[in-house]
Amino acid sequence: MPTDRSMTDSSAGARNASGTDQAAVTAAKKPRRLPRRRLKESDVNVVNQPMLKKALGGTIVGNTMEWYDVGVFGYLITTMGPVFLPESDPTTQTLFLLGTFAATFIARPLGGVIFGWMGDKMGRQKILAATLMLMAASTFAIGLLPGYAQIGLWAAGLLVLLKIVQGFSTGGEYAGATTFVSEYAPDKRRGFFASFLDMGSYLGFALGAALVSALQLTLGQAAMEEWGWRIPFLIAGPLGLVAIYFRSRIEESPQFQATLDAQEDIAKNAAASDEAAAKGPVGIVKAYWRSIIVAMILVAAANTAGYALTSYMPTYLTEAKGYDEVHGTLLTIPVLVVMSLCIPLTGKLSDRIGRRPVLWIGALSTVVLATPAFMLIGIGEIWSTLAGLALIAFPVTFYVANLASALPAQFPTSSRYGAMGIAYNFSVAIFGGTTPFVVAALISATGNDMMPAYYLMGTSLVGAVAIYFLKESAQRPLPGSMPSVDTQAEARELVATQDENPLIDLDQLPFETQDVTDARAAEKVPAGV
Repeated sequence: MPTDRSMTDSSAGARNASGTDQAAVTAAKKPRRLPRRRLKESDVNVVNQPMLKKALGGTIVGNTMEWYDVGVFGYLITTMGPVFLPESDPTTQTLFLLGTFAATFIARPLGGVIFGWMGDKMGRQKILAATLMLMAASTFAIGLLPGYAQIGLWAAGLLVLLKIVQGFSTGGEYAGATTFVSEYAPDKRRGFFASFLDMGSYLGFALGAALVSALQLTLGQAAMEEWGWRIPFLIAGPLGLVAIYFRSRIEESPQFQATLDAQEDIAKNAAASDEAAAKGPVGIVKAYWRSIIVAMILVAAANTAGYALTSYMPTYLTEAKGYDEVHGTLLTIPVLVVMSLCIPLTGKLSDRIGRRPVLWIGALSTVVLATPAFMLIGIGEIWSTLAGLALIAFPVTFYVANLASALPAQFPTSSRYGAMGIAYNFSVAIFGGTTPFVVAALISATGNDMMPAYYLMGTSLVGAVAIYFLKESAQRPLPGSMPSVDTQAEARELVATQDENPLIDLDQLPFETQDVTDARAAEKVPAGV
């Protein structure tokens, strides 16, 4: 008969065996994360050059369309005042239309949140097509509006409403376009390709300004106030149809498609890879609030300078410096064209020396050049005005060319569109679109024509601090995406040098599908083994 001690030992052994079996079962069911995997050539995305060009063209047309409208409205402010508020004084008319312009940006955050969330769920291409349709339709509708003479103050109310709808649609435009192009472009040339978006933006602005100037010269101010102001808005209809055609022909970005495929695979065995994206805008803000704040400050600094040069400058030259409407428009056009053509050069520079150094040039040059720029404009001669505008355009060129590539790279692929929609649009609503209104109000309150310079200097000083906290992204893979290169030979070289390449962090690459494979293998392991 066994002793009490032997029975105790036997019972303990049984419990140990049972515990061991249970541990084996638990281990078999739990997906195991393998040691860090090495990058294989098949992991690297080799860019399809024809598709990249098609994607770039499809996104540029939308940005051009957006800024065409911004340019048209900005340059028609002094013309449209008598159409919608004929009984008010010129200052009230100008402030109303500048306020209407600012109202456009109030709706942008809501559009950015909704379209950004949908873009991360449904795909970039579908949402970008939808935003373009809504944007073109609302711009065209402005050209059909009756004036004060027909329906009184309802005309002004409808104008504000259509501008709000327009702002809602554009809330998903720039964030989606930058996300889309960044995901298509190769890592080493992302700055160059993304900068074409802003080149198209400012060329679109110049196109709108040139059309308004041509109409003012040929029709005269009386005809412009009577019916000519409608023409630039009505032209947005056929332009929008052309842009929609090009955008509908582009395909989903390969980086986002890879993320979708991975999440669908993982969902069968485990939770989605990005819990923040699954929780929507609130989850994105909680997860990436630091990067969102940095992005918002940079957008504020860049767009304050950008909108001062574009949307506010024609009004400033007319109201504060005594230029007529035609010259107030014409003087900015050559500066905008030259600046647009230089934007890809600064984008390419950021691929070589980094996003942060180029953005610092933009911020610090704004602080240094803002005062002399407005002093030159104050002289009142055409040559001095052009020189002053050029000094403002210089830092804008370094700012805008690099935000399109630097900001999307702060967020993972599965949350990128949503995070960009939040950061970019809230900042533009608070600082960018309100710049013309704020600066005009400051000049009106103080009587000091140098207030625009001081405002630009202040926002860029804060922007320079934010650049310090910006994560450098030049030549690196986007967070949540595999490396992207131009050629297969470059892919082979990248794989061969991955251990000593400082731009590749294997721990940050999305090897989720390996965990799925391991989990499926674990399910087949017999209990107790």
